[in-house]
Amino acid sequence: MSCRSLADRIDALLPQTQCTKCGYDGCRPYADAIAEGTAPINRCPPGGDEGITALAALLQTPVLPLDLERGEPGPLLVARIDESHCIGCTLCIQACPVDAIVGANKHMHTVLADWCTGCDLCVAPCPVDCIQMVPAGRAWSAQDAAVSRQRHRNHLARTERLAADNARLMAPEAPTQASPVQAAADDAQSEDRKRSAIESALARARARRNPTQS
Repeated sequence: MSCRSLADRIDALLPQTQCTKCGYDGCRPYADAIAEGTAPINRCPPGGDEGITALAALLQTPVLPLDLERGEPGPLLVARIDESHCIGCTLCIQACPVDAIVGANKHMHTVLADWCTGCDLCVAPCPVDCIQMVPAGRAWSAQDAAVSRQRHRNHLARTERLAADNARLMAPEAPTQASPVQAAADDAQSEDRKRSAIESALARARARRNPTQS
């Protein structure tokens, strides 16, 4: 079994909330680390004991107690924005790993509750503390995880594309290189100018030597 296919199977058992509580930048990087043997299987609070048991069975390793320093397991929460206090700064939109917050700069933002993974990454960046995590009133399902995985991939692809576009816009313009034909024409004109300048200089020199002939 290759490390890649093992990482895929591990990733399939993770909840895909992309909360980063495991210490990695999402579920896939955590799955890669587990597959490589550089991370334990007990760092996922959203997965809880059930997730640890599933990972232990896959990897044929002992079940470990959940690392509570990573967070407490619990029911699914979703973000809620107090729209009367939202200033439209877009920081929460940038923080959301699955694009579950919609809005525009200096306009009120809203959370798409069905998309929200409960990661709470939007809470800390809010400068006016208008975001709260509230009970979702439902459980997180395997279908939720599958959809969230794809939304996160789309989010990363869009973020990388925007970063590349910004880098191109900020890069200094390269000097325009002339075509070979244009370069040859420029060289010819330069030689003509040199020849004309030399002939003029010689004519002036002759005129100074023979003033009566000018």
